[in-house]
Amino acid sequence: MAEAARTVKIQLVRSPIGGTERQRATVRALGLRKLHQVVEHQDSPVTRGMVEKVAHLIRIVED
Repeated sequence: MAEAARTVKIQLVRSPIGGTERQRATVRALGLRKLHQVVEHQDSPVTRGMVEKVAHLIRIVED
C-alpha cells in the first residue's frame, strides 16, 4: 500500500508589500493571497526552499 504523501500547512502572517518582487512572487506561487490564509502543499525540497526564502513572512501551522 502506498504511503500517504507528507504535507505542510503554511500561513501568511506578514504582508509581502514591503518585500522584493521576488519575495512577492514566491508568496503568490505558494498560493497565499490574504493575511492569515492557510494553504497546504506537499512536503518537497522545492516547497521547503520557497518557505525558507520567505520565512519572515509565513509560519508553518502545526496540527
